[in-house]
Amino acid sequence: MAKRGTTDLSLMVAVDKPSGLTSHDVVNRVRRIFGEHRVGHTGTLDPLASGVLPVCIGPATRLDHYLVGHEKSYVVSIVFGAATDTDDAAGEVIRTGEVPEEVFDPFFATTFVASLVGKSKQLPPVYSAIKVGGKKACDEARRGRIIDLTPRDIEVFTAELLGIWGADGTEAPRWDVAFTVSAGTYIRSLARDAGNALGCPAHVGALRRTAVGAIVLDECVSLETLEDIGLRAALDPLRALGCRFAYVGDELAAKVRNGNAVAAAGLTICERRCADAVSELCACTAGVRESCEPLTRDETIALVYDNRVIALYAYDADRRRLAPRCVFPIGVIRGHSDL
Repeated sequence: MAKRGTTDLSLMVAVDKPSGLTSHDVVNRVRRIFGEHRVGHTGTLDPLASGVLPVCIGPATRLDHYLVGHEKSYVVSIVFGAATDTDDAAGEVIRTGEVPEEVFDPFFATTFVASLVGKSKQLPPVYSAIKVGGKKACDEARRGRIIDLTPRDIEVFTAELLGIWGADGTEAPRWDVAFTVSAGTYIRSLARDAGNALGCPAHVGALRRTAVGAIVLDECVSLETLEDIGLRAALDPLRALGCRFAYVGDELAAKVRNGNAVAAAGLTICERRCADAVSELCACTAGVRESCEPLTRDETIALVYDNRVIALYAYDADRRRLAPRCVFPIGVIRGHSDL
């Protein structure tokens, strides 16, 4: 008998999170939509932020360990002239200052934004979900206790100035910037540090996440749409995982579901031909090709049966076999061709 609040559903969706809701609010809404308690998101978005929020449902929540570390893309409004305690517009203003004229110079602004590309150390915001000694920094900050956070390694892959606003004085000075960054990068900290480098306080006025790894906004649905279409919003987890995969037949699928090792020599390893959402609206084989590259040590390989991901295995180079890492007895739905 299934536990209360559990179903036979196992899938992944991408929600276009609206501004004003926490990521946990979205999880609770998805729980109600599917009648399934086992729901989790794969990357927190601040309440102020909107955009791509991948959500796993049912046994698919076990995928979350394999869905971290992807690069992320954002469009952010960096507002100059005021700093807040949260480094975004949701916080209290703690400092104001004059905005230098060069902020409104297109050449200067474009050059400055481009200079942000590269590796650096970043101090996370005081109000962040980072845990120190088992305590979240944001929870402690709300209690008036500031945790001493350690700078972390981050990388900005791309940075593009989209527009400059506020030169006429009708609105606060701001830059709209598109970033692609490494996992663990805080856009709020990028805005804060940009202001510091320019000699004036700054904060995030608005933030929209446009991609998490291969998942882009085009694949996301609103919570209202998710309530209407339910299972038809399922994504192919192979796209989100970004790993290679192999199709298995009935006999091998039974062994995989029992957690048995699999000889690598008997598998055809496949990969995606492309990664854009427009070209992969369904989980069909049109975008699949046999991979020419040999397996690498400890590489994660997804095993697919009956259009479901039934397991993630890792390559044991010494024994030339695949060993189980995460098995899904009912499989994770790979999406529907009528999306």
